[in-house]
Amino acid sequence: MELFLDCLPCLLRQVLEAARMATDDEIIHERVMDEAVQMLFMHRSYDCAPKLCEAMHAIVKKRTGIEDPYAKIKDKDISEALRLEPLIRCFASRNDDMLLQALKVSATGNVMDSALYKDLDIEACLMAELEKPFAICDKDVFEKDIQKAKQILIIGDNAGEAVFDKVLLQYLSAQHEVIYAVRDAAIINDATVEDALKAGVAGYAMIVSTGCTAPGAVLEACSAEFQAIFDGADLVISKGQGNFEALSDTSRRVYFLLKAKCPKIANALDVEVDEYVFKKNSYEIKAPKGLAIGAKIPGK
Repeated sequence: MELFLDCLPCLLRQVLEAARMATDDEIIHERVMDEAVQMLFMHRSYDCAPKLCEAMHAIVKKRTGIEDPYAKIKDKDISEALRLEPLIRCFASRNDDMLLQALKVSATGNVMDSALYKDLDIEACLMAELEKPFAICDKDVFEKDIQKAKQILIIGDNAGEAVFDKVLLQYLSAQHEVIYAVRDAAIINDATVEDALKAGVAGYAMIVSTGCTAPGAVLEACSAEFQAIFDGADLVISKGQGNFEALSDTSRRVYFLLKAKCPKIANALDVEVDEYVFKKNSYEIKAPKGLAIGAKIPGK
């Protein structure tokens, strides 16, 4: 129970935010919140937090009739990230270790997460974030693994972040087949196929849907086609906290690339809040149940 309780106000606040983005009707806002509060009493019936988050945002869609309340914010984030693309490419090229730079750019793209940073002056903090080192970086292990790999699957996270991922995709696609997976339908500000196309990802990777509409690649909710890709890929890179929560206990090896933005995620990875991680999974870093509520929401 305690894994959820400290994060519930944040989840409710985000649901209200989404409802207000979708409509100005305060009566609808009240109905959304009434249903959302009732759903929280049933949280134990959800076996992972991304599923609960998906169900909460389904209330907003049902009551407002708007399938993508964050559409304008996502478009703004993508446009802003595209404007910043020359800057991040300059950063990526200023060090001989192109892989390390590309990984850091990709991880730093998480600052485009409007679910957490909707009022952030992105340009003011971007360079400072890029300069932060990884707290954990399994790059050397990854370099050995990619020597034997043909196909690499990257599971994307937020819409604006997809622009930052292009640097890593370009690096990997020079010698590997790269697949970029995104959400099947709009959920919070996560990237869909349409968003990935707007970001220009198709120039470096094949874009696919996970078939899952939760804010994390919950495998049992993903399509058979995606599950086959996930199982068959030589390497998998999972972006962001929601995907970490959904995949941290998977039986196959996965590299997690993220910024730890809440205490529970940080504790699970044995890092400090706001530190960057590129880590090959192990059974020691399973995400505890209920984590997504405190991670994807301000608290994924």
